[in-house]
Amino acid sequence: MEKNDKIYIAGHRGMVGSAIYRRLNSEGYINIITRTSLQLDLRNQQAVADFFKVEKPEYVFLAAAKVGGIVANNTYPADFLYDNLLIQNNVIHNSYLTSVKKLLFLGSSCIYPKLAPQPLKEEYLLTGLLEPSNEPYAIAKIAGIKLCDAYRSQHQCDFVSVMPTNLYGLNDNYHPENSHVLPALIRKIYEAKAGGHKEVIIWGTGKPMREFLYADDLADACFYLMQNYSEPNLINIGTGEDITIKDLAMLVRQIIGFTGNLVFDLSKPDGTPRKLMDVTKLHSYGWKHKVTLDDGIRMAYADFIENHLKKIIAD
Repeated sequence: MEKNDKIYIAGHRGMVGSAIYRRLNSEGYINIITRTSLQLDLRNQQAVADFFKVEKPEYVFLAAAKVGGIVANNTYPADFLYDNLLIQNNVIHNSYLTSVKKLLFLGSSCIYPKLAPQPLKEEYLLTGLLEPSNEPYAIAKIAGIKLCDAYRSQHQCDFVSVMPTNLYGLNDNYHPENSHVLPALIRKIYEAKAGGHKEVIIWGTGKPMREFLYADDLADACFYLMQNYSEPNLINIGTGEDITIKDLAMLVRQIIGFTGNLVFDLSKPDGTPRKLMDVTKLHSYGWKHKVTLDDGIRMAYADFIENHLKKIIAD
């Protein structure tokens, strides 16, 4: 990518898209195109077609998606499948129609089978049953991977798919029902401390293991791979390190300074027992994460206090 190439970031206001925007800005890219969801509904086929015909971006980062945790996935399965399929299909197809030079599609580690061997290698895709609690989202993302590969095979499009592990960081979602585990813990434990409570209730047993990548590290990886990676199938992006939910909650408790107890609600679902990415392929391309989990949570918590707390209190 040249500094004046036209680059479209789909989903630039989300945690991932905003991190990619910051990364490109820091490198001096001056021709970045963005649209809010109010300005451009990516589910609208005609609107997306018109946008691509007018703007003609040369590079596309497809970070737009309907996202959420277990509760949101279980509550709105049709929305998660339908909306994400529409978003992907419209952006990928119109990237082909307008001869986009390269597209990078962001998926999710939930594409892998629930009981796949650990760590998760790229070739484990479609080798077993998915975790039911996020199956609609996973199916949509798998379709996106296959669509990129189909356009590469049939039309020689340089469309690549990257699969991030669990993400957190600046501009995260702290909604009490629709957030992922780490931001949910930050909010819950902060509110318990602020309210003088003696305990925090956490879903599940605390035994599942999860891997976490700071969103700005993901953006750095996407920036690197956009310029250095061009293959069918997919490539994992992660740290190659994981932690139990219990230990994660204890780390968040320590960083926030909450002295109460952590109580695990065994009646609630755990989700997939373990999700650790095999990042051998990524490391072979010369990229490795930089931000430690401790440092990343501290930065995310500072962002929560500075940029999200007023809105939460107002709500």
